[in-house]
Amino acid sequence: MSDPQQASIEHVLRETTTWAVVGCSSKQLRPSHGVARTLMKHGYRMIPVNPRETEVHGQTAYADLFSAQADATEAGHPIEVVDIFRNSAQAGIHVDEAIAIGAKAVWLQLDVIDEEAAERARQAGLWVVMDRCPAIELPRLG
Repeated sequence: MSDPQQASIEHVLRETTTWAVVGCSSKQLRPSHGVARTLMKHGYRMIPVNPRETEVHGQTAYADLFSAQADATEAGHPIEVVDIFRNSAQAGIHVDEAIAIGAKAVWLQLDVIDEEAAERARQAGLWVVMDRCPAIELPRLG
């Protein structure tokens, strides 16, 4: 049985370079920490977004997506993917922010599910991946 999200997964992983990781943590035991490291290891630009952090993996952390996008755009690398490490109840807020900043895709991590927010993103023309992890999907690309 094929994964209905597979085309979105492949497109986002192959066609983007700059990811904002919402909820990114400097704590090594947090999944967001490892995923951010994996993204960087695979050549993506990773921008941590977390109001409780100042730096993650040597990258300046931003309090919100709007300030992250302003600096990323000024540097010539606007955010393309918003990777959301928040609980499902908070995910929609960040999906709406992703739409507002002009991101190309939203990626909701494992167990982060918000069908209504995903539909808003699709209606706005964003690629949507939900309940998946890029650190798991990258090795599958081949």
